[in-house]
Amino acid sequence: VVLFDRDGRGMVPTTMGGKIIGHAIKVMDELEDIRRLAASRTEKLAGEVVIGVTPTVAEFATVPLAQRAAAEHPDLAVRFTSAFSGYLLDWLQSGDIDVALSYDPERVASLRVRPVMIENLLLIRHNQCADDGEAGIAFSRLAGERLVLPSQRHGLRKILDACALRAGITLKPSVEADSLNAIVALVRNGFGSTILPLPPVYDAVLEGRLQAVPIFDPAPTRTLVIVSACDRGLTDAAQFIANTFIDVANEFVSQRGWAGTMLA
Repeated sequence: VVLFDRDGRGMVPTTMGGKIIGHAIKVMDELEDIRRLAASRTEKLAGEVVIGVTPTVAEFATVPLAQRAAAEHPDLAVRFTSAFSGYLLDWLQSGDIDVALSYDPERVASLRVRPVMIENLLLIRHNQCADDGEAGIAFSRLAGERLVLPSQRHGLRKILDACALRAGITLKPSVEADSLNAIVALVRNGFGSTILPLPPVYDAVLEGRLQAVPIFDPAPTRTLVIVSACDRGLTDAAQFIANTFIDVANEFVSQRGWAGTMLA
């Protein structure tokens, strides 16, 4: 096939050439990832890497990422900054952070998004509530639950409102809070149930202080991703953090500490 057309100013891609270039860029990126992965396992990294994380991810990923970085690359300074996904993407594009561990954002041409896992969201409630068993609870039944939820500007709330529309109900929270710690504290103190992923409340569920109940028809989910800037790519240190995060996520899912399906 003809990939380029020549004119007086040089060459321009044909329609087919443009399509092939898109695939070629992905192949080149993957080859670069392989090179960086190999280098990160054999060479000691130094300098600083700045990692943007959502509050949910920060709850469980900060400690294992810091531990493994210290063990494998003691001269690498790791700095975490936590915020909602929208802020993380702005900081990524402005160069304030090197990599973001976030939930699936709106696609932007300047960002490279790598899916890691599909995360199941569960009904989290006080241990004195009725037990629905392993089968879980239909989303439509949440119309009768006292709920503690984030406000409508929060990405998680948008997912839940979309599920509620499919289930034919409207969610009417008794309390709204945009802080993860505040939501969990409100649930523990009997203000209602909430809908969250498992990791932030895993210890409380194991200890019997909270219940984690699957939700179906529909099952609320969201996609966890690693995001980097296309114009900068990932540094070796950021690539190490990204690959380590995938390892950590896979271990949590394998140990049933995180409900979901790995993609990476």
